[in-house]
Amino acid sequence: MIKLIKHTELYSPEHKGQKDILIAGQQIVAIEDDLSRFENDAEVFDAQGKITTPGLIDQHIHVIGAGGKDGFASMTPEVSLSDLISCGTTTICSLLGTDGTARNIRSLYAKVKGLDQEGISAYMFSGYYGMDTVTITDSIQGDMIFIDKVLGCKIAISDIRSSYPSATDLVRKLRDIRVGGMIGNKKGVLHIHLGSLPSKMDVLFELVEKFHFPIEHISPTHVGRTKELFDQAIAFAKLGGMIDITTGASKYTDPYKSVLYALDEGVSIDLMTFSTDGHAGLTKFNEAGEAIGVRKAPIHTNLEETIALVKDGGIPISEAFKLITTNPAKNLGLKHKGKLEVGYDADLCCFNKDLELIDVFAKGKHMMKNQIIKVKGNFEQ
Repeated sequence: MIKLIKHTELYSPEHKGQKDILIAGQQIVAIEDDLSRFENDAEVFDAQGKITTPGLIDQHIHVIGAGGKDGFASMTPEVSLSDLISCGTTTICSLLGTDGTARNIRSLYAKVKGLDQEGISAYMFSGYYGMDTVTITDSIQGDMIFIDKVLGCKIAISDIRSSYPSATDLVRKLRDIRVGGMIGNKKGVLHIHLGSLPSKMDVLFELVEKFHFPIEHISPTHVGRTKELFDQAIAFAKLGGMIDITTGASKYTDPYKSVLYALDEGVSIDLMTFSTDGHAGLTKFNEAGEAIGVRKAPIHTNLEETIALVKDGGIPISEAFKLITTNPAKNLGLKHKGKLEVGYDADLCCFNKDLELIDVFAKGKHMMKNQIIKVKGNFEQ
């Protein structure tokens, strides 16, 4: 099926002006000022007055749920397709959390494949918090080579729930990720959960400065957990590393304000990403600050914080949307994601002039139309 999107104000995320977009199957095949010559052969969608950006990428989300710190009843539920589409997320990379036992790596793979079949692009990391990396094959390198959806491996540092890995421990995992990535034609990243212990990111600087490991394969997340940690993350970014700011949990201030602070400190916006940590298990508090239960981390906050960066922070759309499009695509090594260009996947979000999300296309399919979800998961009907 050929689709023609007409008269849209295009942000690739770079501003391209008013354009027409031609989609064939799952790919963008033409972007021009006027593609009306294809109108008789295509399904036409008039996007006059709308802003179109790439579909959004969430590189840290728990699609099979997480949590469990208060027992089995505190384990969070799975993410549904509609939840993702409703906030413009068309590509995800999922992972396990603290728990690599009750939550199974093969179940994660099955959910990732299921979301892919339902209509979005889904990927995953092997591993969890511990050093005893859980994998689908018999090794990290095997997962990188043979498992199509695996883009890297997760581990935790500076957290009382971590295994307190040394730089030597981490560089050995990085070696497996990088060599497996070379053979499997993937970039390969070690995705690193950061806790709030005083050691912060010290071991990551050791990887770069002592072991001289290429920094682009080291992917720290939750860097906005505390002000002190974020200041160290700024130094990491100035070495060329990509830093991931969590929008749904683990933050000392509004995430968009962290971005503004980093920009003031001289960090390029090209070296920052947002991710939600969606469906992580969070403690629920009452007005007196007392713990009264558990809740799941939201999955819509990437979009909210990006819009706040535009409206409250004064950052242009073309720059702000990099945090949830081109930058995570680069970090994960997804070569046909994160931009609206010929040859790229047809993942698009259409907004009105107030940046309200109106339409979503994933893999060329119109998933949300006029704010109504048109394509739901198999068990949402």
